[in-house]
Amino acid sequence: MSASGGTKAIVAALAANLSIAVAKFVAFLFSGSSSMLAESVHSLADSGNQGLLLLGGKKAKREATPQHPFGYGRERYIYAFLVSIVLFSVGGMFAVYEGYEKIKDPHEITAWYWPVGVLVFAIIAELFSFRTAIKESNQTRGDRSWTEFVRRSKAPELPVVLLEDLGALVGLVLALGGVGLALATGNGVWDGIGTLCIGVLLIVIAIILAAETKSLLLGESAGIEEVEKIKAAVVDGDTVTGIIHMRTLHLGPEELLVAAKIAVQHDDTAAEVANAINAAENRIREAVPIARVIYLEPDIFNAEAAATGTNPGKPAGTPAPDGSGTPAPKDPGAPTGLGH
Repeated sequence: MSASGGTKAIVAALAANLSIAVAKFVAFLFSGSSSMLAESVHSLADSGNQGLLLLGGKKAKREATPQHPFGYGRERYIYAFLVSIVLFSVGGMFAVYEGYEKIKDPHEITAWYWPVGVLVFAIIAELFSFRTAIKESNQTRGDRSWTEFVRRSKAPELPVVLLEDLGALVGLVLALGGVGLALATGNGVWDGIGTLCIGVLLIVIAIILAAETKSLLLGESAGIEEVEKIKAAVVDGDTVTGIIHMRTLHLGPEELLVAAKIAVQHDDTAAEVANAINAAENRIREAVPIARVIYLEPDIFNAEAAATGTNPGKPAGTPAPDGSGTPAPKDPGAPTGLGH
């Protein structure tokens, strides 16, 4: 599992959701509240989702094989994507259906103290889980906003738990509002409206999660900071004078592939180039420890060929590298660190 502490947040969310699911279902049996039924299914789905995240983290640790030479790091992305599907179907669509049925055929809520008491308990438990997720996320979030953290994080577990917990808290407030209005007015339609709102909320969160994890599954480049560190580490100003072009790709949250064509001096010997490449790889790994798979291809930079667009991998009009560690004008296809 991620070194960011995702496991602790997942376990906290799993414990909270299992206890809440049982309490909500008991409240539904005694009160007949559709909001309680929708919320109990929501919590049960969330519990299953946390189980999927834990399973994905375990499977991602498998050693590389000849059939999968880059390992199984993306298993975590696959299981995070499954979470969005479960949240959409089991959580969101069920709640929408249940809300529609309750609005069409409303029933009076009985034993009101059951749903109200369980909802208060659930809010307290979810606040504990949400607090744990925030605390663990702050260890890796840095100065990024929460929106940037969810969108740019390469480890899917914490963003998934954060969005699930946020959705659960808002859903609980909606359920409490629906039950409260139904009790105050004596009209069970409000309970159905609260349930419908919960379903729409879960569907929106599921779509956001699906979009983010889809981007990770397709393959995202390193972040902007990591790309700049790699560029600075490659060039030594002696044998390696610049980067002709470079690509990065996350093989998993904690494993990065780096492939670059580097410019070397035309009069360097093969041994000097080989030593320079080895040294550059060591510098890259020191600067960005997750860069575990590195391929550096030496080439002799030709300014005239670059100007005509015939130099391999270099767009026309690009001047020679300056040896400072930052190549001259950027390749249009170069990584930006933004996965979307």
